[in-house]
Amino acid sequence: MTNEVSIRFRAEVFKEGDDYVAVCPELDVSSFGDSVTEAEDSLREAVEAFVEGCQSLGTLDDVLEEAGFRRDADTWVTREPAAMKVLVAQA
Repeated sequence: MTNEVSIRFRAEVFKEGDDYVAVCPELDVSSFGDSVTEAEDSLREAVEAFVEGCQSLGTLDDVLEEAGFRRDADTWVTREPAAMKVLVAQA
């Protein structure tokens, strides 16, 4: 019997060619779909598979803490950025 875990994670979705790619940057997990909704659903499934793998190895708490998540009651919550910008660097 597996312990059910709830994780609130950030998803970024990008258009790449004809596909939409969804990424959870904190966990370095990504997936894709033909629409934003499909990409988000596919990412959710990929994160669930990632979590199940970590659970089976007994490393889930360590992995989530190292990725910046914190436990809030029964839910793991990703850190919220204080600001989000796209910057340009020139070399």
